[in-house]
Amino acid sequence: MRDLGVGFRYLLKGQRWVARHGKQYGFGLLPGLITLVLYAAALVALALWGEDAVAWATPFADDWSSPWPGLFRGFLTAVLFALALLLAVVTFTAVTLLIGQPFYENLSEKVDRDVSPDGHASESGLPLWRELWISARDSLRIVVRAALWGVLLFACGFIPVVGQTVVPVIGFFVTGFFLTEELTSVALQRRGVELRTRLGLLRSRKTLVWGFGTPLAVAFLVPFVAVFLMPGAVAGATLMARELLGEEIREGGEEGDGAVTAAPRPPSGRPSPER
Repeated sequence: MRDLGVGFRYLLKGQRWVARHGKQYGFGLLPGLITLVLYAAALVALALWGEDAVAWATPFADDWSSPWPGLFRGFLTAVLFALALLLAVVTFTAVTLLIGQPFYENLSEKVDRDVSPDGHASESGLPLWRELWISARDSLRIVVRAALWGVLLFACGFIPVVGQTVVPVIGFFVTGFFLTEELTSVALQRRGVELRTRLGLLRSRKTLVWGFGTPLAVAFLVPFVAVFLMPGAVAGATLMARELLGEEIREGGEEGDGAVTAAPRPPSGRPSPER
């Protein structure tokens, strides 16, 4: 349970880091703003025409006696919107990171240099187009996994009581895990850590991941919050990636006292950069 608090502290440390580095924070807002406009338009369209889509998909309910068709379709519309919102929370990070790859890559490198005892930041050595391709490919794989979880949770939502209490809580933890994977991928991909290895690292410290990602998933449900938290989330995920890999962290960065901490290195070691 201690890892829950540690993960949350990394989230706060990331926000504090960007608060001290205003220029990086300002540039980091741009990709989130672009993505927010796109997602807001899609959700508004779903709110306006979602009920019509549900009615078209359920013609068998036309012959039911009133008020059952309206109640049934209203329930399905609400569930559809909730599922779309869940997927939007998960995919928002992936799309924002893809749009803002150069911005967040630069931010993550600066965090690494700031907290590294020797001021060094790992570099992938790959051209930008290759990094974008790997990022898009891995993000698609994560979105597919998240969608499968979303379908499962959608089905479980029909279970009386459990579907309205336990399932939403599980949904936040699942969303938090995938959010953390996307955010840590900026730093881990730069180190050549492939998707399967990244998932293994995160699964080995689930409570750490939940402590970081679950509060973020809850916060991302509030309009505009995701945009303003994204730069700090990338910074915090970079710090957490260093712990997952057992790299030393100079506490306090440029303004700290020079203290150094390190987490145990994973037994499998690091893979070579993908090329």
